[in-house]
Amino acid sequence: MILDGKKIAQSIREELGLQVEKLRQGGVTPKLAVIMAGEDPASLIYAQAKERSCRQTGIDFAMYNFKEDVTEQELLQLIQQLNEDERVHGIMVELPLPPGLNQAGILRHVSYKKDVDGVHPINRGLLMQNQEGLFPVTPQSCIEIIRQSGLTIPGKHAVLVGRSDNVGKPLIFMMLNLNATVTVCHTKTADLSYHTKQGDIVVVSIGKPKMVTADMIKPGAIVVDVGINSVDGGICGDVDFAHVEQVAGAISPVPGGVGSLTTVLIQKNLLKAIELYGTVR
Repeated sequence: MILDGKKIAQSIREELGLQVEKLRQGGVTPKLAVIMAGEDPASLIYAQAKERSCRQTGIDFAMYNFKEDVTEQELLQLIQQLNEDERVHGIMVELPLPPGLNQAGILRHVSYKKDVDGVHPINRGLLMQNQEGLFPVTPQSCIEIIRQSGLTIPGKHAVLVGRSDNVGKPLIFMMLNLNATVTVCHTKTADLSYHTKQGDIVVVSIGKPKMVTADMIKPGAIVVDVGINSVDGGICGDVDFAHVEQVAGAISPVPGGVGSLTTVLIQKNLLKAIELYGTVR
């Protein structure tokens, strides 16, 4: 079974469009503000993709572009203005920021009530406590691609390969909150294959092309590949898809898997912010 991220994303986008229309009829126009500093080509592509997707669902979009020499004070001043702007419901800072800027401090300055990227410490704390908040979209994508494919998580043994702040660590608590049993593997894990072969669900996010092979997967397991690597002019994941597909019960492709969901889940977080906090300052 192929976990089709594009199909799931389209379904979510249609649901979001209906919700946005209902909000607009009630006098609320959802708005996302994206801040970009520097000229990183990948960041620009991601930001433009967010704008196109927002337009499709009826969400207002504002982009704030700064040059490479932007000061921290300039960014903090804009973020504060957006925090206080009742017309803005979500704020996102495109990464990476130019060298010399305090990235963590800048991200913390975004109101946790408008933090659609789910990076604020308060939102991380709410996730740990299994309370409502705004959570990172890539690990959310891993959950959604499983559940919206008709597969279940409660009671399953989830093996996470990778412990990054943006994917692996939040996913630990998302899986625990859904009553999975969780094992976390990383660069210091001895005998990685032993652990992955125990997993009913295996999520791989390590940044090494095709590192997880068929002999590392239990027959019938659900395999979610978060990796995206450029190899020989093409794109591949962290899982050896062609061979693992023969063993797994379900597997997400790269591209067309987890990455297809992130943009619509940012919008879902935006609408969740409105639901949780209304129009805030």
